[in-house]
Amino acid sequence: MRVFAIVLLPVLLLAQQAIAPSNPQQANPAAYPISANAPAATQAAPQDDVEWVCPMDKDIRMKAPGKCPRCGMTLVAGIPDEREYKVELSTKPRVLKPNEDIQLKLDVEDPDSHKTVQNFEVMHERLYHLFLVSQDMQFFRHVHPEKQPDGTFLLDAKFPHPGMYRILSDFYPTGGTPQLIARTVMIPGAGFKLTPAKLTADVEPKDTENMHVDLRLDPPQPLAGFKTMMFFKLTPTEGLEQYIGAWGHMMSASSDLIDMIHTHPIYVNDPDDKSYKELQFNMIFPRPGIYRVWVQFQRKGVVNTAAFNIPVDELK
Repeated sequence: MRVFAIVLLPVLLLAQQAIAPSNPQQANPAAYPISANAPAATQAAPQDDVEWVCPMDKDIRMKAPGKCPRCGMTLVAGIPDEREYKVELSTKPRVLKPNEDIQLKLDVEDPDSHKTVQNFEVMHERLYHLFLVSQDMQFFRHVHPEKQPDGTFLLDAKFPHPGMYRILSDFYPTGGTPQLIARTVMIPGAGFKLTPAKLTADVEPKDTENMHVDLRLDPPQPLAGFKTMMFFKLTPTEGLEQYIGAWGHMMSASSDLIDMIHTHPIYVNDPDDKSYKELQFNMIFPRPGIYRVWVQFQRKGVVNTAAFNIPVDELK
């Protein structure tokens, strides 16, 4: 699990895009499991003094090569030093308008060579995951740009209304470490404002496209900086399927979009009577406040997205 912070500064309301970087902080890597094949170059012959580590769940350490028991990723002999890869985000057209076709271009730069990265590892059946979130949190998309011959990635998108949008890139460059890099896009227009979303607590059950989702928290009142276990009970179970390599996907964002967290379930419970399936996610919310949490599950080929607002207190 990774948390990304930005500082929102006043901006001129120009009919031009604005893109701002953010500095990532890793809060709890054990809560961010993914499934992919680690680069062969990082592997070595088994040795008694070699520790084999999962690139994503770094608390998973073994004395022999193999697969991570939590996320299925190939263990590697040691982990490369953490390096942030630069993501250049450009758009076509440059002048952005709400609810019009926009092409996003993402160019990942190697921090050493400063050239476009050409090779990426597959994570959950895709080379690149992208999350689009509006400042009012009414718009959320989990999408997958297409890799081009020059190594860049393209995505066609529409932003429904003026405002600020966070663009979160999730990828794993070969020979590097998995990355979550956030950028910001401004869509000018009538009613544009830089005001954080005003969220109220909402942990009530949700009926989505073709399933029912119940949420249970442990502890019932989450505390900033401490682990919160989140149990999602899914019904009906007929036709439940993995969605791009996992039983569920979760994106969490603070109301000011400063902290953004992407994670997957660490445990799946199938009761004997098969009346429901329960998925456990672990989360460490970095600050007090209300967080919008989107969870995605697939049933009979339909992706279901449910949103909850989780109130987080500080330890007193």
